[in-house]
Amino acid sequence: MIGRKNSKKYMSDINVTPLVDVMLVLLIIFMVTAPMMTQGVKVNLPKTTSKNIKTSEEPLVLTITQNKEIFLENHKLSLDGLDVKIAKIFENRRDKEVLIRADKDVTYGFVIQVMAMVKKAGINKLGMVTEPLK
Repeated sequence: MIGRKNSKKYMSDINVTPLVDVMLVLLIIFMVTAPMMTQGVKVNLPKTTSKNIKTSEEPLVLTITQNKEIFLENHKLSLDGLDVKIAKIFENRRDKEVLIRADKDVTYGFVIQVMAMVKKAGINKLGMVTEPLK
């Protein structure tokens, strides 16, 4: 036993198996919970056969309920100051795009009034959200 030194060598490799396991579990959790994270006000949308709108960035969603209440995302607004509020929001945005989610029982005239206020705010693109036919 002459010349025997401490024979322990340090391992310099990283064990990535636990990291991969944790990442896969997180991926599965996010895939399951993401569809449940829908936001907005509950409205009964009209059903139609139309194609999806391709958007470059997240559009602003304007919701009109059956009782003619207007919601900008989740914030309730009145029709009077709607154009000023939308113009203020889109001051620094390049793509000015608004999607309107109107309940199918709201009168056509009220929806047109809201659309006119949105156009008055200087919005370039205005879309209507519907549900697909089954």
